[in-house]
Amino acid sequence: MADQSINRRNIIKSSLAAATAVGAAVPLVSHAQATVTWRMQALWDGGTTPQKFEERFVARVAELTGGRFKINLFAAGQIVPAAQAFDAVRGGAFELMKTFDGYEAGKIPSFAFTSTIPFGFPESDQYEAWFYERGGLDMARQAYAPAGLHYIAPTVYGQEPLHSKVPIRKMADLAGKKGRFVGLASAVMGAMGVAVTPLPTGEVYTALDKGVIDMADRGDLTANFEAGLAEVAKYVIVPGFHQPTTAASYVANRGAYDKLPAEFKAALAVSAREVSASLRQHILVNDATVLAKYQAKGCEIIHFNAADIAAARPKAMASWRAATKGDALASKILDSQVAFMKELGLLA
Repeated sequence: MADQSINRRNIIKSSLAAATAVGAAVPLVSHAQATVTWRMQALWDGGTTPQKFEERFVARVAELTGGRFKINLFAAGQIVPAAQAFDAVRGGAFELMKTFDGYEAGKIPSFAFTSTIPFGFPESDQYEAWFYERGGLDMARQAYAPAGLHYIAPTVYGQEPLHSKVPIRKMADLAGKKGRFVGLASAVMGAMGVAVTPLPTGEVYTALDKGVIDMADRGDLTANFEAGLAEVAKYVIVPGFHQPTTAASYVANRGAYDKLPAEFKAALAVSAREVSASLRQHILVNDATVLAKYQAKGCEIIHFNAADIAAARPKAMASWRAATKGDALASKILDSQVAFMKELGLLA
């Protein structure tokens, strides 16, 4: 009987130990299989080339996390109007947006310089290098932090051309015209004599069609062709001196971002940088062919003289400094960019 009691006690101990081990393992298994679902509103209209690259972005995030991080993607305006996205993500209405920092530059001066530099970096790789190699990424995050938002990474691509209903053949032709520009480009073009209207992207076609504005920037050449600008503006001016390189950005609600495991945060960063390079290369290839499509629609391609652009740069640089509004972080960002441009030989 004693042996049997000992055996029973041993069995009970073994069973308790096994149950404890299983109980301890459950949270680990649950954590490993935990899923997160976010909503993201993009900057682009549905079906356009840039939006297709946002589809790649969310698919890549899912792939890198084994399907455990799902981002439901919406086109521009599908959840809230584009102008309300900043406050919507800040308030937690959805977790992630693709935005253009320049939209909020009037409130946060630093954003003027994390979106584009008119008459500045002529090559996208130069601008992207500033983000990743010269501290730009950290400074962009500092700019967003007070709003309860986290800047994940930029998507850097090339010029946004100027589309006009009237011929613009030299810098002096800008004076007295009405144009749609946002961010730092609005300040610089205003200094060039343009009456600036900061319309949302989705209103550019209608504003040109109805003659509310004479000219506008909107997106890259291919995206603008897909949006039908060849039908309402018969002059395409390149290079896009007002926006020679462009940075759109992935920005998340800070609270939601902080709750993510490190693996998911890494997936966002990796996917964002991959999309930046792939979209830029896609645009590079397509720019050469899409100009012929504009011409087939009856558009004239006007190539601005490099000397004319260079002569206007000092006036643009004065606008850069004014756009900091004396803000310490904005001034730090601009100083960093100017120093880098000087190292690259872009500025004397």
